[in-house]
Amino acid sequence: MSDPVRDIIGDYAGFAAQQAERLLARGIDISPYDMSHVAFRVPEWDEYVHVRNLLERHAVANRENLWNGRPISLIVPAQPLEVLGGKGVPLIELIPPVHQRVYKMGLEHLGVVVGDTFDAFVDAHKPVLTGQQFQGPHSTPDPVYILFEDFTHVKFYRLSLRESVELYSGPFEDGFRHVDDWVPQRLVTATGPNPLPR
Repeated sequence: MSDPVRDIIGDYAGFAAQQAERLLARGIDISPYDMSHVAFRVPEWDEYVHVRNLLERHAVANRENLWNGRPISLIVPAQPLEVLGGKGVPLIELIPPVHQRVYKMGLEHLGVVVGDTFDAFVDAHKPVLTGQQFQGPHSTPDPVYILFEDFTHVKFYRLSLRESVELYSGPFEDGFRHVDDWVPQRLVTATGPNPLPR
């Protein structure tokens, strides 16, 4: 059966299965939890625009906002992506070129909603968690994550990424909204200013 989203971002179901298996090896079973999103990262700005346009053909909405000085797209597929034997992934986070460190390109992380058990989850699994990502004043709360050897992640949230965004920015509406008039910026590093990859 044809799966145009898989053709664009790759084997997201296989990626979710791989991450779930790695988590089991660390004592975390995500089968009781809902999925928040899957993240796909691209190395160049032109590719970001291209992938965004392709995904929007199979979506009902895209909310694009600036984060860390660059646009990030939250894309709502027309049908949730099916992973892990029938769980739906209701959102694709499309991330443009890197801004400060090494990241895995392509399918980069899976978001899992642990809900009201978030604090107990963190306490129970603290020995295997890599850290907590600080996402700004409106994060509810900031997700904890596990970083794997291949630079992919699983992030654990109290609320889904979409719910967190809607809490402070209002509900998603059908249609596609992009950041207007944004152009790739220069990246300032310890060795000086460098153009972001195009």
